[in-house]
Amino acid sequence: MGLKIQHFVTIITFVVVYSCKDSKIELSEIKGKEVPVDSVLVSNAQIEAFVKPYRNRVNEVLDSTLAFAPFTITKTDGELNTTAGNLMADVVLAEANPIYKSRTGNNIDFVLLNHGGIRSIISKGTITSRTAYEVMPFENTIVVAELTGKSVLEMVAYLRDSGRAHPISGLQIILDHESNIKSVKIQGKPIEENKTYHVATSNYLLNGGDRMGFFKGAVKSLNTDYLIRNAMIDYFKKVDTVAPKVDDRFIKLKN
Repeated sequence: MGLKIQHFVTIITFVVVYSCKDSKIELSEIKGKEVPVDSVLVSNAQIEAFVKPYRNRVNEVLDSTLAFAPFTITKTDGELNTTAGNLMADVVLAEANPIYKSRTGNNIDFVLLNHGGIRSIISKGTITSRTAYEVMPFENTIVVAELTGKSVLEMVAYLRDSGRAHPISGLQIILDHESNIKSVKIQGKPIEENKTYHVATSNYLLNGGDRMGFFKGAVKSLNTDYLIRNAMIDYFKKVDTVAPKVDDRFIKLKN
């Protein structure tokens, strides 16, 4: 079944009454009307002419080539980690860490994003700024939360039970064949329950999105005010070829 999207413009009319006796102007009534924006509306030549150069410039910027994808990158090509998820998490780690380091003196230990936040595939071929807008249309910013090892273990249990390949980077989770947590490593080292870790995520998830309640246990957090989408664009500008792989950052052993 197709998704039907309708757009509307709300026109508000203000009725003002002027009293000669008191020389006062008073607002007496506000009226509103919803006008659907559809094929019935006729384009206005003057408005089109005014908008055209701006539209052309926006399209030029959005469609300029930044990088190349040798294959289609998607969030459905792996069971516990995917090419699209791995790419996004790795981008956040690479682009946000220098910012966080300069402001706090600390490095980001690992990244957690959400599977549902990836809104489009990256098709084989040219990658542009428009690609980043399609993949991440939301205005989500990168925030870094300080979590105890105990809270991180709650996170790992959530990831195991979620049934979705939420993007991670800098974190490795290995499950045994019965889905018990066998190993958890952060930056290649076993997790320590009493240690505090610096976890990059989105402002949406920090506030409990996707039922990620473990972020409530954050010791403190810092919003970098850096959009995830902008981090992607900055990353694409630096590389020639984007070729992420499904790897061993989150796996389940067969026996």
